[in-house]
Amino acid sequence: MSDTDIQPGQPWEIDSMRPEDAEGVCNLFRSVYGEDYPIKTYVRPEELIRENEAGRVISSVARTENGDVVGHNALFHSAPSMQVFESGSGVVHRAYRQGNIFVHLVAHGQRLAKEEIQAAAIWGEPVLNHDFSQKMCRSLDWHSFALEVDLMPAAAYTKERSAPGRVSTLMDFLVLNPRPHRVLLPAAYKDQLQTLYSHLPADRDLGAADSDFNLEEKTHLNSQIFSFAQVVRTAVHRVGTEFQELLGRKEKEAQDQGVEVFQVWLKLTDPGVGRAVDFLRTQGYFFGGLLTRWFDDDGLLMQKTLTHPRWDDMRIAFDQGHMLADMVREDREVVMRKG
Repeated sequence: MSDTDIQPGQPWEIDSMRPEDAEGVCNLFRSVYGEDYPIKTYVRPEELIRENEAGRVISSVARTENGDVVGHNALFHSAPSMQVFESGSGVVHRAYRQGNIFVHLVAHGQRLAKEEIQAAAIWGEPVLNHDFSQKMCRSLDWHSFALEVDLMPAAAYTKERSAPGRVSTLMDFLVLNPRPHRVLLPAAYKDQLQTLYSHLPADRDLGAADSDFNLEEKTHLNSQIFSFAQVVRTAVHRVGTEFQELLGRKEKEAQDQGVEVFQVWLKLTDPGVGRAVDFLRTQGYFFGGLLTRWFDDDGLLMQKTLTHPRWDDMRIAFDQGHMLADMVREDREVVMRKG
């Protein structure tokens, strides 16, 4: 059945995806995003079934009494910790966007994460070209702890015609399993991180990161390039010897592939985090925010863009989002002046 065959106004319910739903999910993605949706799992039914059976994707669907799929959202891994799940890949049929289906889909995944998976945390990326997803996250008690500048290209929103240029996102978290632990605050971001930690449900033992820490062990990092979004994300599990050289090589590889947005995730329990922050700021990286339980331990987002951020296009709904935007913008300005 194609998307155009689905009749509006049918009663619906939210449930975990069944294999027979996969074709409907993929038709829904094609109808909203077109044939070129970059994450092929959601336009290939057999692959979507396999990923759900393996637990790498955990799909929630909105299904009518006739069996038509009119909404989808998923939990999946994107953080280094396998105990942290991203909530995303959401889509709702055009005729069913007035009944809060998407909120119910995300809430269904949230219940699965808490009660069945027993995850440490879930998170999502409310986009800033509108305020719907921000309000949805807040209604489920998620809170903003980071801001990703110019994360998504305008091409991702071509069919919906909802963005004139690159789109920034917040990173909203819901902590499901608090774990107090000691973290090290880089001097450059002590104030920002202390403020963000005041909004977390579990206390942290806040120490100071030593910018002069002697790096003796080898650096451990890995990068992933998202070609469609022109973004590279580098997870740094340990800051050690050759950190600067390794990161430089990863950056060069990314630039050669047309990347415009660079993100680095640092572990806030790593004794070398202070030195890493100081170096990254000399390379044009600026503050992004706090990533709770990201490595199981907390993380720090740093980022840089090759073009000037589209600050004026950010539609931010809540005070915490505005606070983050101020932190990020002010630090970028400081970094650019020093550069």
